[in-house]
Amino acid sequence: MKKVRLLVFLFATAVWPRGWSQDEALEVFLSDPALVQASVSICIKDAVSGMRVLDYGSRKSMNPASVLKLFTSAAALELLGPDHTFTTGLGYSGKFNRNSGTLKGNIVIRGGGDPALGSGRFADHYGDFMSRWADALSDIGIKQIKGRVITDDTYFDYLPVPAKWLWEDIGNYYGAGAFGLSVFENTYEIRLRTSSGSATPLITGIFPEECRHLSDNRLVAEGNTDKGYVFAAPYSVNGWMAGRVPENRDDFVLKASIPDPPRLVAEITDKKLREKGIRIEGTPISTRQMVVFNEREITPVDSVVSPALSEIARFLNHESINMYAEHLLKELGKVFLDTGTTTAGIEVVMQFLSASGVNTDGMFIEDGSGLSPLNAIRCEEMVNLLIHMRTEGKYFSEFYSSLPVAGQEGTVAKYFRDPVFDSNLRAKSGSMTRVRSYAGYFTALSGKEMTFCIMVNNFTGSSQRVVTLIEALLKQIILNN
Repeated sequence: MKKVRLLVFLFATAVWPRGWSQDEALEVFLSDPALVQASVSICIKDAVSGMRVLDYGSRKSMNPASVLKLFTSAAALELLGPDHTFTTGLGYSGKFNRNSGTLKGNIVIRGGGDPALGSGRFADHYGDFMSRWADALSDIGIKQIKGRVITDDTYFDYLPVPAKWLWEDIGNYYGAGAFGLSVFENTYEIRLRTSSGSATPLITGIFPEECRHLSDNRLVAEGNTDKGYVFAAPYSVNGWMAGRVPENRDDFVLKASIPDPPRLVAEITDKKLREKGIRIEGTPISTRQMVVFNEREITPVDSVVSPALSEIARFLNHESINMYAEHLLKELGKVFLDTGTTTAGIEVVMQFLSASGVNTDGMFIEDGSGLSPLNAIRCEEMVNLLIHMRTEGKYFSEFYSSLPVAGQEGTVAKYFRDPVFDSNLRAKSGSMTRVRSYAGYFTALSGKEMTFCIMVNNFTGSSQRVVTLIEALLKQIILNN
């Protein structure tokens, strides 16, 4: 490692003058045309002592975008513990005659707030769990159901999408909400074949097929940029696609949010049971759609337990999965305030921050993921939380591992490719229109461990230019400390 650092130093000094100072680097950073009208906040501190290394506007309230997920994931790991899991239960209500195989009651699937149920990221863990449910019910002798399949999603509230999210976002995969019973990351795929000349793309497939009724097509194929959106509100049965998608693609995939995941689970489970030859009188439904729900006595048949929270948190921060963050936020509210709501979760996070020595003045938190444009935090306090996690956190190892290695993993895989960052920088990125943010840990050439947060709002020009400037500034901090 010392040889590598020496080579990096020799390379750097050939490019940068020895008379360089941090103030000069900051001046160059701020004077770039892309940032002249922008709001900029920077805070870099020694990760052990807390001593300031570089500070500019660190007390401003700024939009962090997905960097906010560090608050949510830190609170979840520290308060719930890395081994915390979520359980989805399968059972039945009513009377079951084992001789005739007739159930005079309902099949009940109880959600437990699992954000990863059925996710392809955990395919080996979950397998085809709904087919397993059908097998389990068949194995105990159920042949006829004089009732229906009901999904109970009362674990969380019926407000899956935070109130301060944009209409443009909530119909798309990154705008998927947090339901008491979620599935497939609450995302479905629309497969398209596109031609040229602003022609309407052809829908070649939808997965799951049960979401096909949400595919009113107003898209056009034009250029090479994906500007296609799906517009649909939670629990809606109608939606539409609009905007532009790349032309001349044989298999272009547009990802959208599933408006009613509990209903979808009921429908797919119902289908699986019928394929097993089990007769069902009623149609599948969720508790939200019922006027009265008297399913108080449930006979358990099977359960699905999620991966450990540490594994979920790793994907949350590596891939910046908004719905994972929103689930963890509501889980905090459910566990500590007995209310699975966004508001309760935010209250728990704010209490956690205060208990961790973070000053929450000037912070405005509207969700757990950072998708709301109305979120605002302060750079200095993000850095203070990172220091707290480093020096006092019970589960710092799990938290640190959840941050992707810059230039190699997750949302920062394509950035920070300079040798100076090689295996040396772990960071959470945040991006939305006119917002670029980064926060995490690195080690300076001297061996000092550092924490940092940089947020840029309302810049002009390309986001790539802003990222390049941030990379250059961090490089000089590493080389000169």
